Amino acid sequence: MEVHTTQCCILMGFLCLLYPWSQVCEWREPEELAALLDLELRENGEPQHQLLQRIRDVAKYSVKTNHPRFFNQLFAGVDYHALTGRFLTEALNTSQYTYEVAPVFVLMEDEVLSKLRSLVGWAEGDGIFCPGGTMSNMYAMNVARYRAFPEVKLKGLWSLPRLAVFTSQQSHYSVMKAAAFQGIGTENVFKVKVDDRGCMIPEDLGETIELAKSQGAVPFFVHATSGTTVQGAFDPLEPIADICDRQGLWMHVDAAWGGSVLFSKEHKHLMRGVERADSVTWNPHKMMLTGLQCSAILLKDTTHLLKHCHSADATYLFQQDKFYDSSLDTGDKSIQCGRKVDCLKLWLMWKAVGSKGLEERVDRAFAHTSKYIENIFFSHFYLTYVFCFCSVEQPLFVNVCFWFIPPSLRGKENSPDYNDRLSKVAPVIKERMMKQGTMMLGYQPQGGRVNFFRMIVISPQLSHQDMTFCLNEIERLGNDL
Repeated sequence: MEVHTTQCCILMGFLCLLYPWSQVCEWREPEELAALLDLELRENGEPQHQLLQRIRDVAKYSVKTNHPRFFNQLFAGVDYHALTGRFLTEALNTSQYTYEVAPVFVLMEDEVLSKLRSLVGWAEGDGIFCPGGTMSNMYAMNVARYRAFPEVKLKGLWSLPRLAVFTSQQSHYSVMKAAAFQGIGTENVFKVKVDDRGCMIPEDLGETIELAKSQGAVPFFVHATSGTTVQGAFDPLEPIADICDRQGLWMHVDAAWGGSVLFSKEHKHLMRGVERADSVTWNPHKMMLTGLQCSAILLKDTTHLLKHCHSADATYLFQQDKFYDSSLDTGDKSIQCGRKVDCLKLWLMWKAVGSKGLEERVDRAFAHTSKYIENIFFSHFYLTYVFCFCSVEQPLFVNVCFWFIPPSLRGKENSPDYNDRLSKVAPVIKERMMKQGTMMLGYQPQGGRVNFFRMIVISPQLSHQDMTFCLNEIERLGNDL
């Protein structure tokens, strides 16, 4: 009976994922949702029919991120080869730290990381899968500090001078988190100016490095970005690398979002110069659709900096007199002990569709963005671009940022309260779309710009009708504002 119940639950969970949901979400207020789900954990277990209903409810009231009208995050859609890998990973339930307990996945991770590095442009190097891009960026900063000041591992922060980190004004917040977590301090993160597209200005990077030096700080780490979270901007890597070479600084490229352009012959120019970096963060769980989580930190280093920086030489786990090559025990590279297998879903998907299939996936997302923005977006006079990207006003990437101008504000751009009133439009429309469940679209302010929408165009399920629906739905939900 117990086995039968388990099998039914697994099958029901899988069917819930395949079900063609009509709504992106079925919104409920927290108190109502808690009551509907009956979250309390009790002394006795529940019968099969009740468990199956629990599974239905979990699926029903969760956000359907594989819905084609989910534009809210830097991940969307589902690849069923990767999903199969995720099921298998959970069923096998092993930890990615030694060859003896995860022989298949140690070899598989090495192959996948090697292939990712080759796309960056490195014939050799190092790397590891991490629990998300934030952790990957933290690894990069920690290894960079260790290379510059190896004594920090033994003697701690008291042995260090005041260190300086450099990143753009539009970089991911994980840079600040890493500086705080590692004791560098957020005040020692120097923000470099960006241009109108959101790209780091190399000349200002050089000036900011000199400013930090004049204040007694010691520069050691430059964090560039390929695919910023909001604008989808790509920092110019070649001139940044020139500066890092002259200054002897570690160059890290946060390509968590944009790294997948390296699959595309047409679009990989956006990351020209990435091979000159010391480390790269890449999240296949974003544009590649492997599913959360799948993030890699890749290093050009071949001197085992990653292991030297993080190893603790636990003799109960990483014995050096094993009957096989102990270098296959990769867990000592990690700050974790138990580490989830994140390579299988990417490997299986890559096996299924090949590099050409992944290239087509990237190119299709760009084509969706370009084609539909040109044919649909420009025909809606009440939608206004937040950023002027170039002469034809096309975004660099698949992030589309815009304001919806409701009837009450059209032609009133010079009114003293215009920006204040415009800032309230996106939050109201977002609330309405969520409560009606029709779609999900993010919004945010940035710098001096009031709240604007950010549409992420990557779902493989996306169609012309979905894009048209999205823009028409924004008008419907905001026309009375």
